[in-house]
Amino acid sequence: MLTVIGEALVDVVSKRGQEPRAHAGGSPMNVAVGLARLGRQVQFLGRWGEDPYGAQVEAHLRDNGVLLPFDADTRPTSVAEAVIGEDGAATYDFRLDWSLDLSDEQLRELLRDTDLLHVGSIGAMLEPGASKVLHAVELAHGTSLISYDPNCRPSIIPDSSAARARAEQLVGLADVVKASDEDLLWLYPNRSIEDSAAAWLAIGAELVVVTRGPLGPWALTRETAPRGVEVPAARTTVVDTVGAGDSFMAALLAWLTDHGCSGAQARRRLGDLDAARVHDLLVFAAAAAGVTVSRTGADLPRADEIPAS
Repeated sequence: MLTVIGEALVDVVSKRGQEPRAHAGGSPMNVAVGLARLGRQVQFLGRWGEDPYGAQVEAHLRDNGVLLPFDADTRPTSVAEAVIGEDGAATYDFRLDWSLDLSDEQLRELLRDTDLLHVGSIGAMLEPGASKVLHAVELAHGTSLISYDPNCRPSIIPDSSAARARAEQLVGLADVVKASDEDLLWLYPNRSIEDSAAAWLAIGAELVVVTRGPLGPWALTRETAPRGVEVPAARTTVVDTVGAGDSFMAALLAWLTDHGCSGAQARRRLGDLDAARVHDLLVFAAAAAGVTVSRTGADLPRADEIPAS
């Protein structure tokens, strides 16, 4: 069983000259859908409301085979308004309600059979739900592969010092961390992304992956330091970048679980990955992201759309 905890919302996407379109989204929810589309059994712990947007979120999760341990609540579903620029990049404005009404006992039971726990984005930063996410990571640490994607949103968490402190707390408990170059430069504006990745290895992570848009991803492990491993971005026509990082994250985690890097032995097996295997991992994840950016919205690929690696 794989578990993803975090926000679910509706992306209302606007492009010049087109009517706005609503898509179910949210970074952790996208990762859960991406894992399910890649054939993994995954449960999603998040929230949405008993409203039309919430019905859209729930239908999207269920239609993609994601397991949902609980139902909608009476609060409004969160909304992200995304405006797509001429270059395909998205800017966001959010209306959010993020909490997770679970007791410690309920959370412990939901995580009991989890081999992998993924957290990140708004859900790992915005209170009151962020404290519950941190507690889930503490509960699963040592028995599951822990992955974290900060996916920073300065418009929601504008205090970079607070965001940096929380990110480092989670990195210290995580096995795998994925961040964009923009994330790292916002969190650490006075040092290089390579130095920031090395610092995250030093405080606890076993694998740090940095996505760099058209430059392609770069990864660092203790085995591959200080140079790391990089691969080119997948060649494709970019329609928009919505969900690209989440697609990369889901494929990265699917590859790791396929290669035995989950459960209580996750850290040791991650440490055994050599440069050739890290290269294969990055190629697979980049290919998944390439599929997503070639079509509208966070439309993550299925297994038969990604070349095997």
